[in-house]
Amino acid sequence: MPHESISVFDMFKIGVGPSSSHTLGPWRAAQRFTDSIKAAHGLDKLQSLKVLLYGSLAKTGKGHGTDIAIQLGLAGEDPVTFDPGNIDTAIEEINTLKQLRVRREKFITFDPALDITFLYRETLPYHPNAMTFLAEWSDGHQRAETWYSIGGGFVKKEGEDNAAGTAVQLPFPIDTNNDLLHWCRKTGLSISEVVMENEAAWRPEAETKAGVHKIWTVMRDCIYRGCHAEGVLPGGLNVKRRAADLNRKLIGANIYHDYDGWIEAIRKGGNSFKYTLDWVSCFALAVNEENASFGRVVTAPTNGAAGVIPAVLQYYIAFCDGYKEDKILQFIFTASEIGSIFKKGATISAAMGGCQAEIGVSSAMAAAALTECVGGSQRQAMMAAEIAMEHHLGLTCDPIGGLVQIPCIERNTMGAIKAITASQLALQSTPDFAKVSLDAVISTMWNTAQDMNSKYKETSDGGLAVQIPLGLSEC
Repeated sequence: MPHESISVFDMFKIGVGPSSSHTLGPWRAAQRFTDSIKAAHGLDKLQSLKVLLYGSLAKTGKGHGTDIAIQLGLAGEDPVTFDPGNIDTAIEEINTLKQLRVRREKFITFDPALDITFLYRETLPYHPNAMTFLAEWSDGHQRAETWYSIGGGFVKKEGEDNAAGTAVQLPFPIDTNNDLLHWCRKTGLSISEVVMENEAAWRPEAETKAGVHKIWTVMRDCIYRGCHAEGVLPGGLNVKRRAADLNRKLIGANIYHDYDGWIEAIRKGGNSFKYTLDWVSCFALAVNEENASFGRVVTAPTNGAAGVIPAVLQYYIAFCDGYKEDKILQFIFTASEIGSIFKKGATISAAMGGCQAEIGVSSAMAAAALTECVGGSQRQAMMAAEIAMEHHLGLTCDPIGGLVQIPCIERNTMGAIKAITASQLALQSTPDFAKVSLDAVISTMWNTAQDMNSKYKETSDGGLAVQIPLGLSEC
């Protein structure tokens, strides 16, 4: 097996909700397909585009906005910079005019109702999240490409090398937890320091730090925005947003005007267990309510689990005196390495592994990051990641109505709390006496994923998805 080099910017991607696999991935695949057809035959004589969606992409694609993401990707919009507030207008224009401007260059006739087909009963063998793009030119030339959205916004074209970034030679190549432990022992570096050294293979240190700071800024703004946004989530389940109400209740009479003032107001409430617990839940709810509303979020490592890591990091900032840029960077670097090990050894796709692959992995990432940041050793950080995942094993993915709302939003609060608990357990433990290693739990997670029935893997064919009548809210 070739070594797969994964950067912090592969694990943490800025994009638009509600799903990294079903929204961000298809968006990126559509962009790359238009790059391909332009390079292969140009756009001047392009006549038509059609899209086929298979498996999980078909079954929950409407709820996740897969068709919307693909249209925006074909149109040449970028999920990092595109204003989520303009999504409805852009899609309505395509639907009304029955035209699509490919890559902002070439208008073609395009009717989403006819040219995007949801093949609910067909699944391709490589991965449940599959899509085929078909292009035809007026001179009779045709081109077809099949793409897979393999989790966390990662995409792969059929026939491509499976490893992303394998050409990059890292000073500390890591595929497993044992590899990471080896380099930590040999160099004496912390997990985050090992990551920083590896990132230098891609870009200068200053550029890496600036990019990670941008990741944090998007997370921070998402939390703050979500804690002050009210209303009902889109999609038809009529789920009421809760973070703003909880924020208002917890903040009491304290007045603030920006994020920094908000942090100070939060700290004035003390640090009792109940108060802290409520805030962690509030932070996670805020992010995932933004995610469910097609808001700007960061894959961490996925959109469906986007609230866990920001919530734990926000907890560290507000209640553990972690509001320092170097500590925030340390947190994100450490989390990214744990996530990359899970991706290499198992999966971060709920369509492949159920929700253990999303909430479970994000909880493990957050647990390790928090542990290192508060002074835990490398082995304690790894132990925290193992504990967090151990208690997510077998977690199914069963979104009601194919929407990343019920039970997904609340699961982020659970993942955040478990991460903090796992960190506390690891900090009070001696790794020498641990019976289960992180590599063992990753292997177990992958075996569990392979044994799991497909109806519990983001298809909405089982679990809560078939028990709760559509249109009913959990609130």
